[in-house]
Amino acid sequence: MVVGDAGLDVVARHDQAVVHGGDSRATIRLEGGGAGANTALWLASTGTETTLLARIGDDAGGRLIRSELAAGGVECAFAVDAEAPTCCVVVLVDGDGQRSMLPDRGANARFRAEDVDSAVLAGAAHLHLSGYVLLDPSSRPGGLAALAAAREAGLTTSVDPQAAALLTDPAAFLDDVRGVDLLLPNTDELVALTGSADPAAAGALLEIVGAVAVTTGLAGASWVDADGVVSVPAEDAECMDSTGAGDAFDAGVLSAWLAGKSTMDALRAGVHLGARAVSRVGAQPRGASC
Repeated sequence: MVVGDAGLDVVARHDQAVVHGGDSRATIRLEGGGAGANTALWLASTGTETTLLARIGDDAGGRLIRSELAAGGVECAFAVDAEAPTCCVVVLVDGDGQRSMLPDRGANARFRAEDVDSAVLAGAAHLHLSGYVLLDPSSRPGGLAALAAAREAGLTTSVDPQAAALLTDPAAFLDDVRGVDLLLPNTDELVALTGSADPAAAGALLEIVGAVAVTTGLAGASWVDADGVVSVPAEDAECMDSTGAGDAFDAGVLSAWLAGKSTMDALRAGVHLGARAVSRVGAQPRGASC
């Protein structure tokens, strides 16, 4: 079970600097997006049976997202919002493949505790929560309700902090994720939470979460738990678009970890999907574009 945003990405790839107040030529594509949807589709691509719990608008965008997710093998457990539009994100991708995002969470920002139906969790083994849900005050109660329901149902849990810039109150965030089995930050998020970019610093979080899997970009990834630190290198890949690389990494790690594979193999699966994600434009696997 994945809980998180689902939306549309307008991906504008530009080789030159954007001209303020003028025209900047770009190659533009409409892609499926939203961290929750991204992770769910990458999970489904590994053969992992996956359900996405999210909130969409009662509009064409929402219908398109539902159709694309279903085509990708993801079960949709959506709350439909009659007032707010479906999430849409403008993604500016420069010549180096690095992205800047202009997000409108839309209906996702109105995700609420009432959207978490315990019946949807029946049969699930694990719940993964996107940190965007917790880091927006309007959707935070829904995220907390999802974690509480998962614990009550006996599911294991994981959380991706998702956005270092939004971790303005690290202590509050860590209190929200207390008891989670696996935290999945990138280096910037690790710095926001611990003050250090060294993966070993994640050891300080083990009083709060069971384990930490840290993505370190070109340096690869590390798993930190009570047994110490295990690291793997990144896979070589041409970076076309970094959007969704962390979501793909999450899916690779979770699919292997839930299948009972070693932490080393889980990290390798994560960096493999991350490399696949950056080697194409868009945040989702092939066949999941709108």
